Amino acid sequence: MITIGTLAKSYGQLPHQVREHASIYDLMVTNVLVSWENKQIDQLSGNNKVPDMSQEEMMAILKKAKQGT
Repeated sequence: MITIGTLAKSYGQLPHQVREHASIYDLMVTNVLVSWENKQIDQLSGNNKVPDMSQEEMMAILKKAKQGT
């Protein structure tokens, strides 16, 4: 929903117009752009959201998620 709203605002359209005319590619690119912009804002404001974990801890979480447990 945020992506559709962002596209609508950028192009001066209503959300239903974006929903009817935008492609999946448009939505993906907009989603990546918004994520990147938010990351840049967080870095500039000192609001670093990177978890303080070792690579081993992150791999254990990933392995657990893949196993579905």
